[in-house]
Amino acid sequence: MRTINLIAIICLTSMSAFAQQDAQASMYFFNPLQFNPAYAGSRGSLNITGVTRAQWAGWEGAPRTQFLSIHAPIVRKHIGVGGNLSYDQIGKRSGVNAMGTFAYHMQLNNKGMKLSLGASAGIQQNQFDFSGLIVSDPTDPNFMQSNSTLKANFGFGAYLYANKFYAGISVPQLVKRSIDNNNGNSFAQRHLYAMAGYVFKVNSVVDIKPSILMKYTANGPLVADLNVSAHLYNKFWFGGLFRVYDAIGFNASYQIKDYCMVGYAYDFPINGKLINQWGSHEFVLSFDIRSKNNAFLSPRYF
Repeated sequence: MRTINLIAIICLTSMSAFAQQDAQASMYFFNPLQFNPAYAGSRGSLNITGVTRAQWAGWEGAPRTQFLSIHAPIVRKHIGVGGNLSYDQIGKRSGVNAMGTFAYHMQLNNKGMKLSLGASAGIQQNQFDFSGLIVSDPTDPNFMQSNSTLKANFGFGAYLYANKFYAGISVPQLVKRSIDNNNGNSFAQRHLYAMAGYVFKVNSVVDIKPSILMKYTANGPLVADLNVSAHLYNKFWFGGLFRVYDAIGFNASYQIKDYCMVGYAYDFPINGKLINQWGSHEFVLSFDIRSKNNAFLSPRYF
């Protein structure tokens, strides 16, 4: 079954390279709520962010992912609430995550340093359906098998931040759950995320922001996404990405209005996956909605 074998190779290659089952994004710094519930409400606005990613363009059955996050502060900005929705498809495997988030923000000093603790809860659905594949043996049990699971899960995170600094740690899926109803041998592992970033003000025109996102799961290597971005005239972002063991790339964004930002990222592999493909493409669109009495006083770095 050539098609199934190809899909299996793609999935195994992806997991061996990243040691990850969670969907990834190159512009993680624009949507931290994807993996850290403590981020909810930290922007001080109603934020709506959408991300779409086409990974390994040119490969049939390659990963396709969409994210949607919505969050806002309430109760004098001490509490943040929101939710995120993601859809991830690799070949004939698909997954949907829908999580609600809650965060409590504590003021640590008079310089704007805050600590947020967050939790999330929701449902996660996984589905495998090989019935649409063309095979030489229609009685093959893999071809005839379809499998779907729907289970609850929970997450936790901490987020320390100020105007030009942030750091966080999170486990977005606390429950190690089976994703196979038939034999129970396939599991969604817990993933540990750690992130940090800082903004260096060069002059009145240029700011430099290095950031890092580290990801770890059991039985796999530590993976890190390193990004360095330049912020020009409070309007343009230009950055470079290096993903350990996997890829390099660039990203750019433009602040169309105070409340609207659009971005694009491209990365291509630097390992054995650079065969008959043209890299990965990612787009992000983000809105920050504020009242007239709570206008933007400074650019949002994260």
